[in-house]
Amino acid sequence: MAEFITTERRDNGVELLRFNRPPFNALSAELLAELADHVEVLAGDAGLKAVVLTGTEKAFAAGAEISQIRTETDRLIGNFRRAFDGLAALPRPVIAAVSGIALGGGLEAALACDLRIAAENARLGVPESLLGVFPGAGGTQRLARLIGAPRAKEMIWSGRQVRAAEALAMGLVDRVVPVEGHLDAALEWAASFAGGAVVAMGLALRAVDGGLDGPLSEGLDLERTLFDQVLATEDATTGIESFFANGPGKAAFSGR
Repeated sequence: MAEFITTERRDNGVELLRFNRPPFNALSAELLAELADHVEVLAGDAGLKAVVLTGTEKAFAAGAEISQIRTETDRLIGNFRRAFDGLAALPRPVIAAVSGIALGGGLEAALACDLRIAAENARLGVPESLLGVFPGAGGTQRLARLIGAPRAKEMIWSGRQVRAAEALAMGLVDRVVPVEGHLDAALEWAASFAGGAVVAMGLALRAVDGGLDGPLSEGLDLERTLFDQVLATEDATTGIESFFANGPGKAAFSGR
């Protein structure tokens, strides 16, 4: 029975994951193990269409449980890696719905998602330098890949918190919405993907993320391999046949 993560499957196939460790959702080794375990189950769930990860209005997640950083380093960092790598590898769109603070490991959780929607009260940052360390749960890698190395270095070195408007301008988040209704906005966004060709979306995700890890030529080879796979799906047959019969944008996909 999960204690620190709550889950809810919507009728449209969208899974809502919520951090549940009041008051600020500090990310303990135990919470991260629960998240990693659930994400592993989701990875093989054929009924999954999209995921929304959120916290509370006050705190998406405050960061790592400080008391465990030195006493349980290997377990804490190992669970960070398992949970966030699992999120990043899910073959469906994953959206972080950020309200309040998303600091340190909290921001790193959002970075492991495909898209980020921020409430106007959001404050994001990697303040580990204020403890004499640096972000060790993906912050030096995913942050730099998202906003560029210079901006990532400045955020890491200064430890400063970025408000929603600046986060949007630098590409750290993709949308900014009012605090009230921010989760509904994220769920609606997820629902817009859930009705589409989700298998194709998952393969496209692999093409984009896998292609960024190497030279262009290898990325193009990966794209070709995955394109052959997507052509063999039921949704591809449905989409192409629907195009000739009814025009573009009319297909009803099965997710297979």
